[in-house]
Amino acid sequence: MSIGFGIKYRSELHRTSWVSTVDSIMQNQKTSIVFDQERAASYDQGNAKFAPIHETLHFLLHAVLSELPADARILCVGAGTGLELLSLAQAFPQWQFTAVEPAAPMLEICRQKAEESDIASRITFHEGYLDSLPPTDLFDAATCLFVSHFLLLQEDISRFFCQIASRLRPGGYFVNATLASDQSTAQYDQLLETWLRLLKSSGMPIEQIEQLPTLYRQDVALRPLPEIESIMMSNGFNTPILFFQALHIYAWYAQRAI
Repeated sequence: MSIGFGIKYRSELHRTSWVSTVDSIMQNQKTSIVFDQERAASYDQGNAKFAPIHETLHFLLHAVLSELPADARILCVGAGTGLELLSLAQAFPQWQFTAVEPAAPMLEICRQKAEESDIASRITFHEGYLDSLPPTDLFDAATCLFVSHFLLLQEDISRFFCQIASRLRPGGYFVNATLASDQSTAQYDQLLETWLRLLKSSGMPIEQIEQLPTLYRQDVALRPLPEIESIMMSNGFNTPILFFQALHIYAWYAQRAI
């Protein structure tokens, strides 16, 4: 998924979730409305000003996963329009991918990009969630970029991480990028101010920017870093390694516990 996190669209419906495992969350959240054909088509263009951030993250992601087997199998959870998937596929020409994405218009754009890049034959496209993905051989790595902060309850994110772990071989890598912060600190307020300035420069409407501080407190789970690391470790992973930060954006990698 892209660096803009779909905030300008998700904020219209509040509490829109991208992830699987939690049917009770999804029943009243119409992701297809947020990412209809028109909005999906403009999604990458709307995130273009964030390119320096996501390109840096992808660059580091290559290094994190570079020691995987030449024929590694990669699970992309919440693949969106396929930015990180295509980046990895181009860098590692023998890897195979499974793209899991519930929004059909987003997945179709991902498919179109893959076909244009002549890598579609290396990708299995799954429209849906992890819990509807058919059983497969275990994956060598999984990516989950800008998804988990939409799971508000700890029991839901715990189940989600556990489900990802169950799809990985022992020692397989999990990369989790998310919004995170301790909202009780002065540092949070200072970073939020800078983050909102960044969004303003990206062209997000002022009225939406003004809603974001409330959205972040009510509808997005900005967990403190130690809490995220603890949840990962409690649900199948070894100690997470923080390898990226850009304002409220953090990314860890961890290996499935043996």
